[in-house]
Amino acid sequence: MSDDIKAYIKGDLKGDIEGDLGERLHRTRRVPTPWADDERRGISGSRLDELLERWETGYDWGVHERRIGEFPWATVQAGDTDLRVIHQRSTNPGAPVVVLLHGWPDSVLRFERVLPLLTDVHVVVPALPGFPFAAPLTTCGMSADRIAGIVADALDELGYSRYTVSGGDVGGTVAELLAARHPDRVAALHLTNTAPQRALTADPAKLAPDAAAYLGRSAQWFRTEGGYIAEQSTRPNTLAIALGDSPAGLAAWIVEKLESWSDGPAFTTDELLTWVTAYWVTGTIGTSFATYVEPVALPDRIDTPTVLSVFPHDTKPEPRSYAEAFLNIRDYVEHRAGGHFAAWEQPQAYADDVRRAVNLAG
Repeated sequence: MSDDIKAYIKGDLKGDIEGDLGERLHRTRRVPTPWADDERRGISGSRLDELLERWETGYDWGVHERRIGEFPWATVQAGDTDLRVIHQRSTNPGAPVVVLLHGWPDSVLRFERVLPLLTDVHVVVPALPGFPFAAPLTTCGMSADRIAGIVADALDELGYSRYTVSGGDVGGTVAELLAARHPDRVAALHLTNTAPQRALTADPAKLAPDAAAYLGRSAQWFRTEGGYIAEQSTRPNTLAIALGDSPAGLAAWIVEKLESWSDGPAFTTDELLTWVTAYWVTGTIGTSFATYVEPVALPDRIDTPTVLSVFPHDTKPEPRSYAEAFLNIRDYVEHRAGGHFAAWEQPQAYADDVRRAVNLAG
């Protein structure tokens, strides 16, 4: 692993980040609300207190930092951008290539449990620009479309001309765009959701009845659960200051999503804190909003052979008829357990579905 990645993972680019973090946690100002114990209004006060106490007095970032540092990291020149990736090579030089694309509010850590299950293929896990462990993002315009181009350039630099792409959330949107822009390179797709932007423009009159009904359910979800999207896409500067300066605020914002979007107790307290600390030590919560801010234009349809994995506790699991309106669905796999972070929650099921897509690629 190169020294710059080591430094970034450790937070050395930010100075004495752990000492600063401990001091800020110690001085946390508890903010009372009338709804402190109502989880329908966000993270409860008691849950946040539990997390902050562990973060300040018992959690050891160094243990997790060392584990993350042991991933096979590489930095790849992709046009004018350095893309940091986990590059796990198979012992078989001719093995298929799989690209795993994470979403928000996570990072490459989403795929930590899947990597040991995919040792017979070459795996590339980019730290998407703006997210934890990526090279610092200092310019605007980092749309999902631009990220797709950066990933394509990096894979070309690595010598991979044909690959299967897997992802969900932001990563799923990037995967769709990558397939649309480079149909000669993307042999197959594995997705856990269609790009959510499609629900905002789809014409229900052109959809099957259950697909049109899904649009109504999706709209209801946006009304009741999508407030974070409105804030991150319209006022990212304001929100970045609030979350980037307050570890308590950052934990509340992220952990609420990690827990409410997953199926049951998918994370231990230390695992939650590791995913949150990844944002804190790299200072990337503000830049992770880029794909929410920057507009994206999706093609009406993508013909790449696609496996869609549907996990029952995901945020907006869609029916097959809806996905088929936009994608070439060859396999629609409904799982009995799992949520939004399926690669973490159900790694074996996720890996099995990745292999379904690899088999489609031939």
